[in-house]
Amino acid sequence: MTFPHLSLVVLSFCLAACPHADAQGTGQVQRPRPFTQEHIQMNKAVVSRFNKEVIEQGRLDSFQELMDPAFVNHSAPPGMDNGPAGMINTFNNVLRPAFPDLKVVIHEQVAEGDLVTSRKTISGTHLGVLMGIAPTNRKVSIDVIDIVRVKNGRYFEHWGLNTLGPVLQELRKP
Repeated sequence: MTFPHLSLVVLSFCLAACPHADAQGTGQVQRPRPFTQEHIQMNKAVVSRFNKEVIEQGRLDSFQELMDPAFVNHSAPPGMDNGPAGMINTFNNVLRPAFPDLKVVIHEQVAEGDLVTSRKTISGTHLGVLMGIAPTNRKVSIDVIDIVRVKNGRYFEHWGLNTLGPVLQELRKP
């Protein structure tokens, strides 16, 4: 026994559920367009600009231009704001006051699709209070690996690892 209408129903369901289904209903699946080399280079430029203008220089105008309102920082500490406000707070109210001469050096960037991975160093002289630690006048370097999803030229998601923990331990030593 065959069910000729059942296969049509199943095909219709699959086409409706598939995010890459052909809008004309031809039944052909359209693959997402691969990111061009130009697109990948533009994403890398967004990340480089964010590091220079936002992290290093503290420019709020650049932050607003480069940060998507729906941004999520997947590496935010538990209980901390993982959206745009939490990100700018970390840079402008935690790091930059503690290190007024803060510099960011990107050593390498690798990009694929809409993801940009950077290996960088944030450095400066500890001249202000940092997470309860009084200024030590010591030179500090924080090594960082960031993965950023760029969407429409803006930061959309972030994952990262850094050496801030060991740096804080060193700063606490007399």
